[in-house]
Amino acid sequence: MTGTVAEEMHALLTEAFAPARLAIINDSAKHRGHMGDDGSGESHFTVEIEAAAFASMNRLARQRAVIAALGDIVGQRVHAVAIKASVPEA
Repeated sequence: MTGTVAEEMHALLTEAFAPARLAIINDSAKHRGHMGDDGSGESHFTVEIEAAAFASMNRLARQRAVIAALGDIVGQRVHAVAIKASVPEA
């Protein structure tokens, strides 16, 4: 995790889901020069999150919940977010 957008994403997701595990991976360097790269170094991310809150949700509902928790970050300040949301193993 690096940069202010990544830190903000981490704070929002921690508040929304109290995850057992959360990783915000900045993939922006892999997309340098591609569509959506704004030159900020914070345009593309992968979110890996494990939270008990996802137990009753299917994969699509989990992704929608993560996007909702991130508010205006996705689509306005970040071009793309890959989401891997799961329930912690018991």
